[in-house]
Amino acid sequence: MLGLRRRIRIETERMTLRLPAHADWPAWAGLRRDSIAFLQPWEPVWSTDHLSRRAFTSRVYWATRAEAQGTALPLLLFLRETGALLGAITLDNIRRGPAQAGTLGYWVGQPHARQGYMREAIQAVVHHAFTVLDLSRIEAACLPENAASRGVLEKCGFKYEGVAQSYLQINGRWRNHVLYANLRGDRRGRTDVGQA
Repeated sequence: MLGLRRRIRIETERMTLRLPAHADWPAWAGLRRDSIAFLQPWEPVWSTDHLSRRAFTSRVYWATRAEAQGTALPLLLFLRETGALLGAITLDNIRRGPAQAGTLGYWVGQPHARQGYMREAIQAVVHHAFTVLDLSRIEAACLPENAASRGVLEKCGFKYEGVAQSYLQINGRWRNHVLYANLRGDRRGRTDVGQA
């Protein structure tokens, strides 16, 4: 049944965003391995088999199930020109009913950082979430000292909402996170409210 579904693809100016496939494992493991020092300060501790084919196979099955069930949209970012894997972005914890919300998480490999790829990916996924998935709120959280992540969120229209104490275990320690959100039809911070 899952094989009959249309495979999700989001095209941006420079990239194709799609669900992971089993054949992506060598590129994914290689990029994660080569970017380990760059990524680990911002992520949960990697399991001992994090980069293994078996762990990636489980990731592919989870991504396929989660997308089919509408609970998450886990996408890999590929540069269209070369086919190179750049990183990943996941819209997770999709909640329906009165919430109509999801949580955004992302990473980019060190060789591809600070080239605008993640900004492009976030804008595309947020647009997809609001227009195709009919969500109303996209949330994101990052460490307070992660200036790059905070900057990309703010450039993509996310607004700071506060601090969550001991929000996630990052690099082996419970850490506070700053919380951001992007709302469909967001009017926060606008001065033309009375003109609508």
